[in-house]
Amino acid sequence: MALAVCLLFDTETDRAIRRLWGRLEESGIPTLLTHTHRKHVPHLSYAVLRTYDRAAVVSALEDMPDGGPVPVYIDTLGLFRRGRASLVPAPSSELVQRQDRVVRVVETTGADLHRYYVPGRWTPHCSLSPRTRREELDRLGAVVYDVLPTEATLDRAVLIDTATGEHTPLRMIP
Repeated sequence: MALAVCLLFDTETDRAIRRLWGRLEESGIPTLLTHTHRKHVPHLSYAVLRTYDRAAVVSALEDMPDGGPVPVYIDTLGLFRRGRASLVPAPSSELVQRQDRVVRVVETTGADLHRYYVPGRWTPHCSLSPRTRREELDRLGAVVYDVLPTEATLDRAVLIDTATGEHTPLRMIP
């Protein structure tokens, strides 16, 4: 299906987001816990590639310098078209610049970038619910704003096959 270049959250934030997914599920709002292959992890995607050469993408990314962990501040619940509800971190200049560099590097491999990840159009986010219905918005907001704001760290990088949930760890953080 697609290959996503992702950053993963620190252990404490990962657990907090998984608890948030659980609370949303308990309130009747489907989340990534029960979506598709059910192997989803809390993450932020720098890029989603529609066509790609996996080995070339891995090689290109691992030739990049290690940028180290990325701190983020999350105080916003976002809703994309078709009801995708997400936590939206403040788009710091560092985060935006890193995403731009990653996109430029993966595009040198001939990969086809999904249009939502084009620099300047990209909105950093961590998905909560893939298809939130209008009548669920009050409950969603009540649950999410119980835990926001939060500071977090993105401290690992992986490639995720969106069809299977398979993770390929990267040795560095772009």
